[in-house]
Amino acid sequence: MTIMEIYGEFKPYLSKIRDDVMKKLSDLNQREIDNHKTKLYEHLIGRVKTENSMVEKCQRKGFPLSPEGALHECKDAIGIRIVCNFIDDVYRSIDLLKHVDWCEVVKEKDYITRSKPNGYRSYHLILKVNTPYPYVDDCTPGCYFVEVQLRTIAMDSWASLEHEMKYKHTIENSEQIGRELKRCADQLASCDVQMQTIRQLIHEND
Repeated sequence: MTIMEIYGEFKPYLSKIRDDVMKKLSDLNQREIDNHKTKLYEHLIGRVKTENSMVEKCQRKGFPLSPEGALHECKDAIGIRIVCNFIDDVYRSIDLLKHVDWCEVVKEKDYITRSKPNGYRSYHLILKVNTPYPYVDDCTPGCYFVEVQLRTIAMDSWASLEHEMKYKHTIENSEQIGRELKRCADQLASCDVQMQTIRQLIHEND
């Protein structure tokens, strides 16, 4: 199995599933706007993990270098990030996703309520999405896994900076920068709470 074959015959379906899920999320957002005059999120970002990245992850996790390992064991070949304006919007989006008929939430991790030690905050879901395509378990139609990360604009900005630092292996003063990033993460989290409070006060006056 070469790098270019790790997704095998299932590779063409991945971008189609990504686009289909993003369309469904867009429709969900529009219904929220129509019904409640507020949007769920500011923007969406979708990706299919590159073959190189998937091979590296399978090797690191001890998963087979095969479509089974890449699509069933890893569960994040398809990824979507939902960036919201407010914390409440994150949890509202999660609640709506738990009640749609086209997917099932099979795993979730709340790093907003309990952040990672480095300050990272986000809410992670693994969705099992109904599709018309064949899957590695020989089922047609099959269900594919999609990882969804939900966060506020502030959390997303911080994560982008932290990601940039993590991949600069020769960076100087990395420990000091890590401490400063953690401090910034805590300050941004406080700002998110304050912005949420302001929003609630505004709505009380409606």
